[in-house]
Amino acid sequence: MNSTLTRMDDPNKAYKVLIADLIGLKFDENGKPDHSAVKSYIEETDGVFHDGLCPDDAALEVGKIHFFYQPDLSREEELLPITKNGQYDATIVAATFLPEASKFIEGGVRIGAGTGNMGSSSWGGGNGDGGIAPLMNTPSFNSRATAQMAMKALLKVMPDIDVQALHERVCKGDFDTGKNLSEFPTEKVEGKTMAVIGFGNIGREVACLAKAFGMNVRIYARSHHKEWILSEGFTYAISPQDAATGADVLSPHTGLGAFDPDTGKFANDSVVNSDVLNAMNTGAIIINYDRGEVVNADALDATLTSGKVRYAAIDADLFKDAETGELSGPMVPYLSLQEKHTGKLELLPHAAADTEHVSRVEGAKQAVDQITSCIRFKSVMNLKGDLPQGYTNAGSFTVNGVGKVTANKLSKAIQNEATLFAIQNHVQNLNTLWNEIAKASNDETRQNLIIAHGAELIKSSNTYISLIEKMGLKGPFG
Repeated sequence: MNSTLTRMDDPNKAYKVLIADLIGLKFDENGKPDHSAVKSYIEETDGVFHDGLCPDDAALEVGKIHFFYQPDLSREEELLPITKNGQYDATIVAATFLPEASKFIEGGVRIGAGTGNMGSSSWGGGNGDGGIAPLMNTPSFNSRATAQMAMKALLKVMPDIDVQALHERVCKGDFDTGKNLSEFPTEKVEGKTMAVIGFGNIGREVACLAKAFGMNVRIYARSHHKEWILSEGFTYAISPQDAATGADVLSPHTGLGAFDPDTGKFANDSVVNSDVLNAMNTGAIIINYDRGEVVNADALDATLTSGKVRYAAIDADLFKDAETGELSGPMVPYLSLQEKHTGKLELLPHAAADTEHVSRVEGAKQAVDQITSCIRFKSVMNLKGDLPQGYTNAGSFTVNGVGKVTANKLSKAIQNEATLFAIQNHVQNLNTLWNEIAKASNDETRQNLIIAHGAELIKSSNTYISLIEKMGLKGPFG
């Protein structure tokens, strides 16, 4: 915690924070999700960890921030009785949906990127529009986990070789490599076109992975992202339909966007519609590991029927009422499609990011820091929406190499003088070599320079790129 900031909390008050979600996903020796790493972190940072809810008559040590861990809360009827009167000053959640009437006067953090589930009026709902408390998130911790799961979904069907059939025939001894391989023609991922809708942390990670596989990547995002998209070797698209035109794979990563009370829908509802889907190549693949609503289920149904789309992987929230068994959530519209299009759909319950243990633990640790900083210093990191009166904005933080390169991250990266000196030497060496090649008077002189210095040129280029990536200095600046 930054010791240069002035404490603004009340030393005579015991602050209470409700952790209403899992903060560890691996199982311990008792077969329960292990929250010990975050518990230890809270205690190391001068907080107090309590396993369970705060009793009404609890005598808590003042001047401390007390974290109450109750991860089994999920429904409004469970949450409202313990939150509607401001019984807790702040909260940390991941997938739990907070009711509008729940009150947290010191703020809330969502472990993850989107904040659509943060419905408390204390900060003006999921967009953080107004309110007396700050709304925050922990972007980037699960970005790579989500992107890797999206690529896993793609690699199940492309390259489209029938691995299971080959396995079965090999096990039966019913295969001759020289004679039978011709029965299994396939197409590789390299050279195919991936359309990515959105250039946030996850969208960029998916784009980078697709590029690593040799795919052509076309990205639609707001126009101010254009120069950064082009700088990383991607193609910029002016609309979702433009990105999808001629694409073999489409992966949206826009988030839900703002909620419109007049329509009852989010801004990015159905951003992937029939026009977008029909612009793709026939036999396209859709991977929606963002939010279920961003793909129009009816349009997907029609394109699965026509063959325009041959496979779709959807990762969206699904909730089940414990008493009635009734299902709800954005996955519901896709359930009927599974019956109509057997074998063409893979449906996951928003598990791509929310089942990765390290991401959840590290995100929870940052959430603890953010809540602590809010309470003690009125300093807000990773603000979503409006900054409430009396608070200061501490800027954004993402893990190394994910998301924007901030001025703070750049300043921190160049504090290592040895690394800075190495980068400077490589830049000077590259500049000298390229200048000599560019000034060569004829092709013979240029070819001689390449023979003499080509290996040095490429090695310096590779080393420079590796250093920049290691320092987390590749990506958009903001």
